[in-house]
Amino acid sequence: MTVSRRLALGLALAGLAAGPALAQQFPIAGKPVTIIGGFPNGAGTDIYSRKVAEPLSRALGVPVIVDNRVGAGGNIAMDHVAKAEPDGHTIMMATSAMLAINPALYARMPVDTMKDFVPIIALADVPNALTVAPSQRPNLTSCRAVIETAKANPGKLNYASTGNGASTHLAGAQFANAAGIDIVHVPYRGSPFAMTALLGGEVDIFLHQTPALVGPARQGQVRLLGVTSKERVKAFPDVPTMAEACNLPGFSTTTWYLFAAPARTPAPIVARLEQEIRRIISEPEFVAWVESLGMSPMGQGSAEARAMLERDLGIWAEVVKRSGARVD
Repeated sequence: MTVSRRLALGLALAGLAAGPALAQQFPIAGKPVTIIGGFPNGAGTDIYSRKVAEPLSRALGVPVIVDNRVGAGGNIAMDHVAKAEPDGHTIMMATSAMLAINPALYARMPVDTMKDFVPIIALADVPNALTVAPSQRPNLTSCRAVIETAKANPGKLNYASTGNGASTHLAGAQFANAAGIDIVHVPYRGSPFAMTALLGGEVDIFLHQTPALVGPARQGQVRLLGVTSKERVKAFPDVPTMAEACNLPGFSTTTWYLFAAPARTPAPIVARLEQEIRRIISEPEFVAWVESLGMSPMGQGSAEARAMLERDLGIWAEVVKRSGARVD
């Protein structure tokens, strides 16, 4: 055997041995695991991350903290995680907006979402709900009323979003396209501002993600006219799907949450994280909590989650193209 072949074989064997060794080193005693999020405190992603953090800390024996690095639709968080040490101590709470929508939306991306991350586990499917403030728009009592009003007044109704190209924007654009109506998009800088605009009467409707609507709906501040999932959600059993409420057969648009790690994270560490997180999110109490927020539990592992991401990159590219949304 030549020297070069012996060297190549030795490097290959060393690589094989490194995986188990690194897995044994994870977690490093006293070093916290940080969950990086891309959206503000109180957002659905933040709420979910904090719900996972305590049981994950007990399972790993190290602190687990949540650090939200907000801005550019999650791109700032993604850039940070992509550059982090791939030792399992930095993971990302990612959304389909970050990983699958942003590549079609932003002219310049700081990361390649397929190359720079490895999915750990898919967490939850998250629908939007067509939402009105009854105190401001008492005439909009149903989805069909929204459609009829919009058709009678082209370009007069408007809808809020949490930002240009956000899933809330695209859900509104998909609804308008499916219903054949002309409604005006009004982007805001995040959920709190969009919700304030809805409650204050600045906008007519808002297709917002369900976790943020549980409190306002129970308090009577908002009325939910339909959910964008294929089936009704357990948190709002009396709220029909958009397909039902709007007479739009087949209409469905949802997003998802997943945990991901830097791409170079060793497979044994990814497997350990997947195992621990799966155990947490499979607990009946946790499942009930997820459903109470209008979400549906998922649980696809690393390989399946990667395939889901690859599929959704193509789907959302078409949606973004039709919407005309672009961020320079």
